[in-house]
Amino acid sequence: MSEGHGEPNQHRKESVAAANIPSDSPVTDPGQVRGGNAEGTAGKFEGQRGKSGALKKSARYRSRSLSASSADSYSSTSYTGSSSEEDEGVQPHEKAIAAGQPNPPYCVRNVEQHAFGRREIEIAEQEMPGIMALRARAKDDKPLKDAKIVGCTHINAQTAVLIETLAALGATVRWAACNIYSTQNEVAAALAHAGFAIFAWRGESEEAFWWCIDQCCTPAAGWQPNMILDDGGDATHLMLKKHAAAFKHIKGIVEESVTGVHRLYQLSKAGKLCVPAMNVNDSVTKTKFDNLYSCRESIIDALKRSTDLMFGGKQSVVCGYGEVGKGCCQALKALGCVVYVTEIDPICALQAAMDGFRVVKLNEVIRQVDIVITATGNKGVVTREHMERMKNGCVVCNMGHSNTEVDVHALRTPDLLWERVRSQVDHIIWPNGKRIVLLAEGRLANLCCSSLPSFVVSVTAATQALALIELYNAPQHRYKADVYLLPKKMDEYVASLHLPTFDAHLTELTDEQAKYLGLNKVGPFKPNYYRY
Repeated sequence: MSEGHGEPNQHRKESVAAANIPSDSPVTDPGQVRGGNAEGTAGKFEGQRGKSGALKKSARYRSRSLSASSADSYSSTSYTGSSSEEDEGVQPHEKAIAAGQPNPPYCVRNVEQHAFGRREIEIAEQEMPGIMALRARAKDDKPLKDAKIVGCTHINAQTAVLIETLAALGATVRWAACNIYSTQNEVAAALAHAGFAIFAWRGESEEAFWWCIDQCCTPAAGWQPNMILDDGGDATHLMLKKHAAAFKHIKGIVEESVTGVHRLYQLSKAGKLCVPAMNVNDSVTKTKFDNLYSCRESIIDALKRSTDLMFGGKQSVVCGYGEVGKGCCQALKALGCVVYVTEIDPICALQAAMDGFRVVKLNEVIRQVDIVITATGNKGVVTREHMERMKNGCVVCNMGHSNTEVDVHALRTPDLLWERVRSQVDHIIWPNGKRIVLLAEGRLANLCCSSLPSFVVSVTAATQALALIELYNAPQHRYKADVYLLPKKMDEYVASLHLPTFDAHLTELTDEQAKYLGLNKVGPFKPNYYRY
């Protein structure tokens, strides 16, 4: 449940030098991750409530107590319903290590929450027709038989549907979270209870984050990973750095984020990518549906749940007008916001202008806007200097994968007071009393503060599953050690799996029409260079 408004607790003062600041960025030396190899004795490890190090990040920190009214008001979803645990309890892996069993079969916050998590998964299944249809069609053929997949994505009800689909298609999986705040604890519990090797909980420390990924990547008896499904490139990064010999056994990598794809292209350019990789992020079904339509709905949901903000008449600036930025701008405009856009790309800037948005530099509007949203995939987009100039009460959040867009580290100084007012909502208070509202400590707001529409995630999940199947079953020389886009035919197949939900009926080409256009009657219907 969310933390509500009550009397402030006594200040807790800690030195910045001792701060434990989680980050989505790669560590310098993943080899320092504790835990050894993945061989270990079975055991169930879940954290106990107590003092957590997850919040010990700032020089000055103040939290507010949980009130009964806030418990009633913010318990409608699984995210807010379980989020208080991110701030409480020993890190679960610490208990396992202290018990002398550093390699448990799973590691979650509290496996006793499994029944609630199972209901969440069942609800998600009803809104994920594409991935469920793929499961039903392919489960008898077992196209992923003997596949051993390392997964590093957000762990929520929708991801659970994908994980159980991969298992139904013959795969064995080990899964960790790609974001320290986006895990649904009850869903992780349900997966662990069902026998999956899940290593994730909401509110992981940075050390725990890498420990969890290492539990999935480390080869062991009966476990030699041969596929990677990544979101951000962290599993690929750690395995390449720490388990280079095992990395050579990987048959393929599927990556779904801008950040991870960028890392893959860097590896390829440097000649360090020794396995084929599939760039799912730039597939049509991911770019248009997950990035655009999903963010168009989830940005409003995240802001409403976390701030109770009224949008009509507010001034907002969206940094970046890619597919994510377009979705955010459309949603804000529809609710009556005045929307500004910042862009480095003249084509995207022209699109924004033609869509009715004023294209500005951030410095030109930073003093007057009420909401700042980053969606660039870059670093240092919103700096301490920008935040010094923001008006009192300005809301700052990030919709990009990485936590580098907002310079949160620059706010962890002795002169600023951090006040946690709700789960994933911090007030950063200046000496003169000015405060800004920071969501999810600069991490992905729509997954940390809210949830995603299951239907859109179904599109992405089906795309990921097909990419895994393609790479796993491809003849040896079909793909070289490079980065590839998903074949157009697969994009169209994913879309077709979801059309029956809308009772949509496709028109079929006649033989004469197909010949005139130079197409196969069953597709693909567009060339690879076509822009949807």
